[in-house]
Amino acid sequence: MFIHLEMRKTMSQEPFDFSSTAESDFAPSHAYVSKKTKKEDVTSTAYTFTIVSVAGFILLILFGLDLLPFHRDAIAEYSKRLSRYCKLDIIEVADEKTPENASDTVENQIREKEAERILMRLDKEAKEGAYVFALAIDGREFDSVELSKKIENLGTSGISQIVFLIGGSLGMSENLLKRADCKLSFSKMTFPHQLMRVILLEQVYRSYRIMNGEPYHK
Repeated sequence: MFIHLEMRKTMSQEPFDFSSTAESDFAPSHAYVSKKTKKEDVTSTAYTFTIVSVAGFILLILFGLDLLPFHRDAIAEYSKRLSRYCKLDIIEVADEKTPENASDTVENQIREKEAERILMRLDKEAKEGAYVFALAIDGREFDSVELSKKIENLGTSGISQIVFLIGGSLGMSENLLKRADCKLSFSKMTFPHQLMRVILLEQVYRSYRIMNGEPYHK
């Protein structure tokens, strides 16, 4: 699975209620800078510059597996929320069926076939210089604040696109993992592929909330 995000250049500084909003409510709006004091002006202006510099495109590449209604609803909801901050693209590729009691050799062949499909889309869709995260159980673990800071730092260093790769049920091949700039782990636990999409999108959304100084659950 491949996810692509494009950063919006404007942010709302007030807490936002997503429970009852129309689609038009998610259109970009100009950031408000308070003129009450010079100190507030300086802080707000500097912060706005940081937000504008954050990576604006997020691309998610993953396998096109069947989603349950609550997975689809959650993905749609977080995609809508993220539209206030960035452009998100989700690209699905066909997965390779794994026979029961497959040998290690067969499993390796499946991983390589799946890697070829992901790399083909990655080379086609990712911009030059894009930063690639590969979700892997043995990857680096971030807390939410650390991930937010990582995304922010990528943007301020000139990275305009961030890519997240989600492999199949057998994981990723070594060739695919080597293509990534960072292996990202959400825990030592194993999650269903469909649920992992939701978890990833929620954490990316949370990252932007943290960057923007907006309330979030700790």
